[in-house]
Amino acid sequence: MKWLVGILVAVCSASPATKWTFDDLDAGKAPKGFSFGRTGDGPPGTWVVRDAADGKGRVLAQTSDDATDDRFPVAVADAPVLADVSLSVRFRPVSGKVDQAGGLVFRYTDPNSYYLVRANALEDNCRIYHVVGGKRVQFGDKSVKVATDKWHTLKVTAQGKAFHVWLDGGSVIEATDDTIKVAGKVGVWTKADSVTEFDDLDLESLEPQ
Repeated sequence: MKWLVGILVAVCSASPATKWTFDDLDAGKAPKGFSFGRTGDGPPGTWVVRDAADGKGRVLAQTSDDATDDRFPVAVADAPVLADVSLSVRFRPVSGKVDQAGGLVFRYTDPNSYYLVRANALEDNCRIYHVVGGKRVQFGDKSVKVATDKWHTLKVTAQGKAFHVWLDGGSVIEATDDTIKVAGKVGVWTKADSVTEFDDLDLESLEPQ
């Protein structure tokens, strides 16, 4: 099936890896194999595959510009479900007056329980949180330049209670937290009126084989 070819490349090895791309998918539709949620208040996000604003292939975009401040749209892959992961994504903050954010979620069990790493172009920082009962609690922060309308690469590794975050290849956060121990899904995240594009969501299992 066309969408399977376009959205998922599975590599079976000692460290199973999964990559989601969007170039071969139909524009204007939500990608199959993903589920969508919203933490906080306001309407749900609008997640669609579209031609990238810079004209380079197709991407997954959150396009709703609803400005509710406590609003966090999430798109997660339906499988696999893992606890220890290496996860990365390319993201481009396109617009937003309240926020211009892009993030990764992991150990996601529902819209109110997950870990989050996010970068914000209006605040020029990168942060890591746990989300429990829909409430974010920050446990790592780094001031770093995040440019609007430019592609960035965000990466996190999670092994047990140890977390390491990189932005554009540079190490920005090392932190520990043991709030969420269960395995969960992975995906991408935005905030408030952030219109953000995502591409090349890469996952590698760090769990024992």
